[in-house]
Amino acid sequence: MPAPLNSAAARLDETDRKVLEVLGRDGRASYAEIGLLVNLSATAVKRRVDRLRERGVVRGFTVVLDPASLEWRTEAFVEVYCRERTSPEEILAALRQFPEVVAAWTVTGDADALVHLRAADTGHLEAVIERIRRERGVQRSRSQVVLSRLIG
Repeated sequence: MPAPLNSAAARLDETDRKVLEVLGRDGRASYAEIGLLVNLSATAVKRRVDRLRERGVVRGFTVVLDPASLEWRTEAFVEVYCRERTSPEEILAALRQFPEVVAAWTVTGDADALVHLRAADTGHLEAVIERIRRERGVQRSRSQVVLSRLIG
């Protein structure tokens, strides 16, 4: 994930950016593996990653599931409408707990966020949407189920 656009991001040097690029591709890469790719010792990489975490550039590590491997073939796009003063950070925290979320964006227009979901079937999809709707800050949602993929 790219670094957020804030003052911490402005202070990133080229080596920090390379470390983040490697971690973005493989969050489980060892410090030694990263060091080989960015020409640093494992200890130096660990210090950099620790510093990036302290500054909030790296906010955590996560597992990205392959929906096809899980046989999650049902897709939907869900517009999420939030209560007033629900920040993007709160929306992100709410959505991160759902492995069915493939991607999510804040958007212009009436909705606050657009969420791409994958599920095993419509029952699974409905359960996930209902759980999202119960999240604090979420007021309602509107869904479109994907029938077929035209491009991509």
